[in-house]
Amino acid sequence: MTKHRLKNVLIAALVSSGALIGTAATVQASTLDSILEVGEAKNKAARQSQVKIDRLADETRDLLNDYKTVNKQIDGLKVYNERLQKQINNQLARIEDIDESIEQVTVIQRQMTPLVIRMIDGLEKFVELDVPFHMEERSKRIAFLRANVDRSDLSVAEKFRQVLEAYKIENEYGRKLDAYKGSVEIDGVERDVNFFRVGRVALLYQTTDSEVSGAWDQNSRSWVSLDRGEYRNAIMKGLRIARKEASIDLMNLPVASPEAK
Repeated sequence: MTKHRLKNVLIAALVSSGALIGTAATVQASTLDSILEVGEAKNKAARQSQVKIDRLADETRDLLNDYKTVNKQIDGLKVYNERLQKQINNQLARIEDIDESIEQVTVIQRQMTPLVIRMIDGLEKFVELDVPFHMEERSKRIAFLRANVDRSDLSVAEKFRQVLEAYKIENEYGRKLDAYKGSVEIDGVERDVNFFRVGRVALLYQTTDSEVSGAWDQNSRSWVSLDRGEYRNAIMKGLRIARKEASIDLMNLPVASPEAK
């Protein structure tokens, strides 16, 4: 009876021990799962944090590159603005000069018109005292200039330009050979002649039949007859040269000697 009880007690103890061991194993398994879940959660959070860190690093790098690019643009704009400011300063200075010139335009115009009139008067007097070639043409030019002085549709600058052009033409007369037709009174008879001009040095004529030749004497302001045998051929040659019918050559012509002053 006693042995049977001991056996039952032993079995009960063993059962209790097994139950305790099973419970402990269950508790340990549950704890390990919890630890693994926490670890996995930490790893997941770490991965998410790394992704954020990488994204922020990329954004920071992009922002840094943008910052450097903007700084370069700012430096370029500073240089451009400095150059532009210099140009603006120069333009402002020119505007001031133009404003001053505009203020003086009225004064200049008032002074230009009397100058133009004096220049025309001087040109007319010069033509009257000059060797008498192309007198009709030169007189018409002076009359044209005088008529333009009172024209309201011409600026003072244009009137001045026309007078300068007339002076230029008169100046060119002294540089060229010229041959043209005209008439001269010889022994009381108007004769058709060919004029030969050597600048302002000599003005000669020869009748169309080449029998009579003459020259302008600036001292007496009259025509004088020339020796037929001495100058006939020379004047004929000069007329051909002036008409470009012959090449330039030496000619024996009556030229007044310069006077000592």
